[in-house]
Formats: sequence, structure tokens, C-alpha cells
Amino acid sequence: MEPIEYRAQRWLDLDRDEGTRKEIQDLLHASNKDELEKRLRKRIAFGTAGLRSSMKAGFAHMNSVTVLQASHGLAQYILNQEHACEKSDLSVVLGYDARYNSKKFARLAAAAFLEKGFRVLWFGQLVHTPMIPFAVKHYAAAAGVMVTASHNPKNDNGYKVYWSNGCQIVPPHDAGIAAAIDAVSSIDTWDTTKVEQDPRVEHIFATAKMAYFESIRELTSGLANGQVQPFVYTPMHGVGLPFMEAVAEMLPACTKSMRVVEAQAKPDPEFPTVPFPNPEEKGALDLAKQEAGRYKCSLVLANDPDADRFAVAEQLESGEWRQITGNQLGVMLASHVLETYKGDKAKLAMLASTVSSRMLCVMAEKEGFCFNETLTGFKWLGNVAQDLQRDGYHAVYAYEEAIGYMFPSVVWDKDGIAAAAVFLKACLQWQQQGLTPWSKLQRLYKKYGYFEDANTYLISPSPDTTNRVFTDIRRLNDGSRPENVGKRRICRWRDLTLGYDSGTKDNRPELPVDATAQMITCELDDVVFTARGSGTEPKIKLYIEAKAESSGKAKVQADEVLRDLLKEWFRPEYGLRLAGS
Repeated sequence: MEPIEYRAQRWLDLDRDEGTRKEIQDLLHASNKDELEKRLRKRIAFGTAGLRSSMKAGFAHMNSVTVLQASHGLAQYILNQEHACEKSDLSVVLGYDARYNSKKFARLAAAAFLEKGFRVLWFGQLVHTPMIPFAVKHYAAAAGVMVTASHNPKNDNGYKVYWSNGCQIVPPHDAGIAAAIDAVSSIDTWDTTKVEQDPRVEHIFATAKMAYFESIRELTSGLANGQVQPFVYTPMHGVGLPFMEAVAEMLPACTKSMRVVEAQAKPDPEFPTVPFPNPEEKGALDLAKQEAGRYKCSLVLANDPDADRFAVAEQLESGEWRQITGNQLGVMLASHVLETYKGDKAKLAMLASTVSSRMLCVMAEKEGFCFNETLTGFKWLGNVAQDLQRDGYHAVYAYEEAIGYMFPSVVWDKDGIAAAAVFLKACLQWQQQGLTPWSKLQRLYKKYGYFEDANTYLISPSPDTTNRVFTDIRRLNDGSRPENVGKRRICRWRDLTLGYDSGTKDNRPELPVDATAQMITCELDDVVFTARGSGTEPKIKLYIEAKAESSGKAKVQADEVLRDLLKEWFRPEYGLRLAGS
């Protein structure tokens, strides 16, 4: 293994950014080999969401060098594809959010693609992430890149890649792009002024936005007369407000309904009012709820900072606030899609990922539409939905429990603005039935069964720790997989890391296997749960769901399994830290 000083010199040979150069030079001067090893030995992994990490100097982090290397590698990979050889005017869509360095990174990426001979379809101002996959399809681009870290902490940033079909990348493209990035040995240009000077740059914000909202208009057509109840909206210091305002203006039923949390209205990379800019995090919507009280509103709507996710909270008649979970909102939107669908239900297709509620599957069995389960992430939901479309189904909706909702007629990815528009349309329909969102959910439970979850996550000290935890789980029963969790028997064991499923005839999983990603799903007598390692954060995520004849009983069962897992599988000696502790 080469000395870390050699890798540091290689970094300094590449880097022309004075700030990050100084970081490495200072570490060398201080002989801080431990920190140099952390920053330089391993390259930031190119995976599910492209690149995502904290912004520091070094091959392991987000910075100008790694953005340029990723752009050169992605461009070269596209050029190496057979279809690319037939095109002389390949284009790439580029966008950015309001995080620190997002605009700078996007401009550097543009310089790299221009250097490789691409046309650049440039937004040139803040956009929400779904505009990138929308524009990729609309302009028939070869790929799209969004510089964002979504709802990650303020010191993070990312480089999210979409393929020519408007979906996030899946195998084998992810491995191919990663290899192409590894092969980049030099950086040809650092000229961030190319986006102003090169005639191959096309500014698309106005036309793309117009086309995007025409798709939203079609998605929400048939809106009944009336006025949606007043609601408070927060973009969580992100880019969502102008797009949400456009939705409110476009939907006559919402023009007088929206109130905005002013303290969170403008883009701010510091995220000053929330420790974590994620609507799912405890306390993230507290300020919005306070504003709702001031405006006498009982409904809060929120997007995360890049507005690809959507969250809702409702104040009940008792005065208690209930944040509607991603699973609950997922089936509520699905019910609206089903109730307003005009075609043959046998050809209607809706999807959810394997970590999401089984309630949509139960709904499909009872109502006669097609349900499809996919691996975690919208890269799978989007691509599988396109497969269903090619097979003659009408794939109209997909969701994942992490407050992500996809409407393919707009984009083949999660979209917090499209989801908000559909939700508001549904609210008006429910109002006319004398229902609030929460009471609509209770009707769905009464019809399809009560589902409750105990989802959470554990912060892991390192990827090596995460792998050791899962390896030990597989040997809990004297060297073999466990047969019970607490008092409950494991009826089905599916391991998508090792490729084993006790519930199929040949013991092979129906879903794709990935040896690099830890994921185990177990079906118990009355509970289903999945444990997996996060692909973008140092977390082990737990998805636990119970179905019962009442909400209270289902919640007790889910909580019991969580307690048993924390006691038996995820023990304190690993150094794991439970969310919120």
C-alpha cells in the first residue's frame, strides 16, 4: 500500500481550489496521518444517489476535485455507450440547489461536460431536484446531474445522476460509471466561466418550468369546485417555495389557502431553525405548527430542502398534532389515484418498495389492480415502473415510506411538488365527503386493516461495524440464522445480501441481490420487518410493521418487535446509537 503522503501529493497535483489545497497542506505539515488516511485513502463511493458526503478536501469527500472527476468519468462512460456513438449532439441537464458550493460544483461540472463535447442544458438558477429528471426526458438528454444533498445536514453536498430514461441509475451503469471515474487521471479544465461563454450552453429554466407545470396541470385535472381548507407550508429553508406558489396559483381551489412559514421561506444553507432539515425528524415541523396556530390552520405541508419529498401534519379536534407517516400518506394518495382512475383497473399499476407498508398490496388484492414490490429506492421504483409500462400496464403511482411519492406522468422519480398538488386535490374531494385527511385514513384502515409501524434507525460508527453487525446476526443461532425474534417465530427469512429466501420454492429471492448492501427481511406471525444498511448515511435502518384489528394493538406489536431487535440483534456493545438518543 502506497504511503499516504504519495496520495496527498497526487491530490495537490490535481487540486486548484485554494481552500481545499490548504486543508491537505496543513494536514501534511502537522503530520496528521490519521486524518489524511480518512480523507485520501478511499474514494467517495459512487452509488445509489451518485455521490454524497460532507464537504472537505480529499478523495473521500465532496469538493471541486471529486465533482470534476465524477463529471469527466460520467461523460466518458456515456461516450463509450453504443447509442452515444450514433449521436453527435449529446446533451446533459445540470441543476443545483441552495446549499453551500452547489452552484460552484454545478459550474465545474458544466465545464467538464463541455470539455468532453457535450451540450449543456443549464438551469442557471435554483431548482428543485425533480426538474432534472423531468428535463432529461423532455429534452431527450443523455443524462442529468443535480447538485444537492437533499435533506442531509448543512455540511453535506451531493452529485445526483439521472440516466437518459429520466430515472436514477441502476446496475450495470452504476458500476460502469464508478469505474470510469476511477480511471480519470487528470482534470482538463477548471474554467467556471464556460457556462456564460460557450455557445453549446442552453438556458432552459423558463421553458422547462412551463412544461413541468403543464404536466402538473394534467395530473390534477378534474378538480372539483370549492376551496381547500387553509394550510401552512414550509420549504424548510430550501428551494420549494416558488414551485409550491406556482401550484397554489394553478389550482383555483388553493389560491387563497396557503400560508407560508416566513422564517423558513427563503433558501438558507445554514438551515438556522432546524438541526436537521428533514421533515421526518422530530421537531422539524414545530415552527410550522406554531404558525398554523397563529393562522388558525389545522394542516401543515412541508417539503425537504430540494423539494423531492413531501410531508403532512394535521391537528385533530382534540388539539393533538399528528404527523402523517410516509406509509400513511402513501396509501392515502394511492386511494385517491384509485378512486379517480378512469381506465381498466386490471391494467392499473402501483408500486412500493420492500421497506414500505404492505397496506398497498392488501389494497391491490381487494381492488383488483396490479401491485409491484421493488428494492429500496426510487432508482428501482422508477425503472420497474417503466418496465411495467412496456408490458402494457399503466404505471401511475409509486411511493416509499421515507415521504417519497412518484407520479410518472410528471417524473420517473419522487417529486414533493407533484405530491403536494395531488394531495391538495384529494383534500378537496375528501372535504366534500365531510372528511379530513386523518379521518380519510381511518376509513381506509377500517376497510383494509390497521397497519402501524415502529420505524427507526441506529447511527453506526462505521461501515465495517455495520457489516459486522449483520454478519453476527446471521450466526445468532449457534452459527446459523435465528429462528425467533423474542417470542415470535420467524416464518420467512429473506436475505438480499446473500441471496436466500426461505419463502420461495428454490430459496432464491425474486428481488435483485446485492452483495455490497446489507438487507434482511423477516416475516413473523403478525409483524414484518426489514433491517438494512443505508446507502447514503452511516445508519442501520429498521422498518417494522404490524397489522391487527385495531391501531392500538398493531402499534403494541410493532413496538414489541423493535424492543426485541434492540435487545437481541443490535446490542449496545456494537456502539450503535438509536435515533433521538
